[in-house]
Amino acid sequence: MSDETKDIFDEEEQDNLVYLCDDEGNEAAFEYLDSIEYEGDEYVVLISADEEEDEVVILKLEETSDDDEEGDSFVSVEDEAVAEAVFQIFKEKNKNIFNFAD
Repeated sequence: MSDETKDIFDEEEQDNLVYLCDDEGNEAAFEYLDSIEYEGDEYVVLISADEEEDEVVILKLEETSDDDEEGDSFVSVEDEAVAEAVFQIFKEKNKNIFNFAD
């Protein structure tokens, strides 16, 4: 692979990274895979950038409006049925891109 091709690949890969902090302030990198709309809400499907982990993370996108800042935030999906429904839509939408283990 040429250096030029490698640089383009590295830039594209970094553009897909999302950094999230847990409750203790620890930061972790996730790769953005897709956005899914389900029952009027938008969800994002992420996978850990850590090569050892292969489970997806599904988070709900919520608009925040503080006096200091506006923007979007990611919220954990507590309802397993919603998370599973979003994942099924993701699998169907991306069946030609990813190999899913059943």
